[in-house]
Amino acid sequence: MEGQGEVMEMQWLPGAQVLATYRREWLVKDVVAGGGLTTLLVPQGMAYAELAGLPPINGLYTTILCLLAYAVFGPSRILVLGPDSSLGPMIAATILPLVAAGSDPMRAIALSSMLAIMVAAIMILASVAKLGFIADLLSKPSMIGYMNGLALTILVGQLPKLLGFDVSAEGLLGEIGAFARGLASGEAVAAAAAVGIAGIVLVEVLQRWFPKVPAVLVMVVLATAATSVFDLADHGVGLIGELPKGFPPFTVPHVQASDLGPLFAGAVGIALISLADTISTASSFAARTGQEIRGNQEMLGIGAANLAGGLFQGFPVSTSGSRTAVAERAGAKTQLTGVVGAGLIVLMIVLVPGLLRNLPQPALAAVVITERIRPEPSSTPTWAL
Repeated sequence: MEGQGEVMEMQWLPGAQVLATYRREWLVKDVVAGGGLTTLLVPQGMAYAELAGLPPINGLYTTILCLLAYAVFGPSRILVLGPDSSLGPMIAATILPLVAAGSDPMRAIALSSMLAIMVAAIMILASVAKLGFIADLLSKPSMIGYMNGLALTILVGQLPKLLGFDVSAEGLLGEIGAFARGLASGEAVAAAAAVGIAGIVLVEVLQRWFPKVPAVLVMVVLATAATSVFDLADHGVGLIGELPKGFPPFTVPHVQASDLGPLFAGAVGIALISLADTISTASSFAARTGQEIRGNQEMLGIGAANLAGGLFQGFPVSTSGSRTAVAERAGAKTQLTGVVGAGLIVLMIVLVPGLLRNLPQPALAAVVITERIRPEPSSTPTWAL
């Protein structure tokens, strides 16, 4: 009976199984891969937080907690979870209408954290009920259509930020019209446009011709350096500014009872997209490594990642083909890669929170745009429930 109990614990805690079978020769590869992965996690985490209508620092909080939770409960040894561009607009569409006039950032954070906790509850309950097959019910044409529409929405939403100005409009057509009017009235900032467009070109060139070079890191470093060299702040370019120092406390988000209905509706949609995205990416990478896809355990891993983020001022997360590909190319062997990445981010926000204070906002817009125009690996899931 004791042996059976240990087997059950290993099934529900894949991280414990990895720890029990960990090989010494994997350590260096996981640590090196974790360091390389961090160069992508930091700018993407901040960019996707802003895409969701939240402060950049909350993207880093979310990244840390979801990586640690998935390392314990997630079955895939290579999959990387975190803030995602696919979920950003859905999170914003759910929480921003509920934020009181004045765009109170603390209320937005509380709403997004509660949204993450609801997504976690949906995922965990579905895992216990063995509903992992649900991802197979989402037709591929529907998902492709949704992702293409989402890419267009994100592109339109990021263009003003890329060019250095803001728009206020509702709906895709409204945003397109507001963007056109802003351009026509001369609101675009030349220096911001130069940084943003150059950032996109640089990332695309490096990824196409020099795939082993960390393109996003190179772009972020050069954009930050350009801030000092060309005094970009004095030319109207918005900067990230110094991040809050330290780590957020354990926080149970407080929301109004009237918020729960809209939040739950958003959580259902986010849970479905996150599940389909995660299973698709996991299937693609598992096919290359011979790993088995465990749909119900994946739901538990996603649920744990969202719960951990939601209790530390985070927001809903999913997986990313680009981040997972970076980890794979760097030689990652286990979930320790994500743990190393989380640890390095913690060190950054605790010891050097001002490291990225001169990072231009258009550079973050470039990160989001290049992520959405790059195809991610996909595959038809093969279930092992």
